[in-house]
Amino acid sequence: MTPEKLPIEHYDDQLAEKTARLTAMMSPFNAPQPDVYRSPVSHYRMRAEFRVWHDEGDLYHIMFDQQTKARVRVDQFPIASELINRLMPVLIAAVKQDPALRRKIFQIDYLSTRSGKIIASLLYHRKLDDEWQQAATALRDQLRADGFDIQLIGRAAKTKIMLDQDYVDEVLPVAGRDMIYRQVENSFTQPNAEMNIQMLEWALKATENATGDLLELYCGNGNFSLALARNFRRVLATEIAKPSVAAAQFNIAANQIDNVQIIRMAAEDFTQALNGVREFRRLQDVDLSGYECNTIFVDPPRSGLDDETVKMVAGYDRILYISCNPETLCANLETLSKTHRVTRLALFDQFPYTHHMESGVLLEKI
Repeated sequence: MTPEKLPIEHYDDQLAEKTARLTAMMSPFNAPQPDVYRSPVSHYRMRAEFRVWHDEGDLYHIMFDQQTKARVRVDQFPIASELINRLMPVLIAAVKQDPALRRKIFQIDYLSTRSGKIIASLLYHRKLDDEWQQAATALRDQLRADGFDIQLIGRAAKTKIMLDQDYVDEVLPVAGRDMIYRQVENSFTQPNAEMNIQMLEWALKATENATGDLLELYCGNGNFSLALARNFRRVLATEIAKPSVAAAQFNIAANQIDNVQIIRMAAEDFTQALNGVREFRRLQDVDLSGYECNTIFVDPPRSGLDDETVKMVAGYDRILYISCNPETLCANLETLSKTHRVTRLALFDQFPYTHHMESGVLLEKI
């Protein structure tokens, strides 16, 4: 697969291979057949990062071949959203023509939304000065005049210059409601927006008959917590990254949701607090005893859940687990299957044409 050509004709075959692989991996846990969710075959990724190559008088985006490490010029990138593809040639041409923007730029990061907003971050191996800021402001104004709803950011060592703001607000239609999600530059967001919608709707179906409250670990900007709030009395969620917590608080207000509380803590620390191992000052005003969390939701990093968190989640009646790594999911299930059975399984093709796959399981206490 080259950056500028996708093997669209093989999409069904690669999805079938992933389905067979996930089914085989989950068979020791007597999992049902997976619900399989297809991705758009192109323009599905809302984020993209490119190195910038200086070639005598020319300037262009590049990527490195993962196998050969060879440099590959990228003028169009059909994996990325149509909005990113529209902006790429316009932005690189403007940077190339202006010495203040061009000098020692080495990377451009893009973050786009379905709602037509985009952030472009220009990364430099030099100090950014007033001349750069004036040139960047003129570029931003020209791009907006050309019809781009854009935020422009400059980054260098220990420096971040925002001309306006460092976020965009996404709108996702989720099971009949438009959900507003603030997405912050350089913070985690789900890369495949259409797949994210399907993941949220699957999670809603999986919990539609839930009772009591929901506890979520690793909540990010509230992506799942806010969508799932309609199925629960209350939601208690934890997140450690400060920008994500701020975005989540904005999203709670923007969506007029009154039954979600976010706590800025690592999942491991929260586990210790729940188990009474340690007391934390930031929990002084939180009445944990007032929650009746029968369901826990986890969407951990690729490393999966640590041993202490696995022990903690095993105490809940229902565990909703979204995984970006089926190997660590299966490792966690070796323990969790002793107390719970897998009643739902889903495959989300978040990363088409790659080995990676996202999956979801609902576990219910035996």
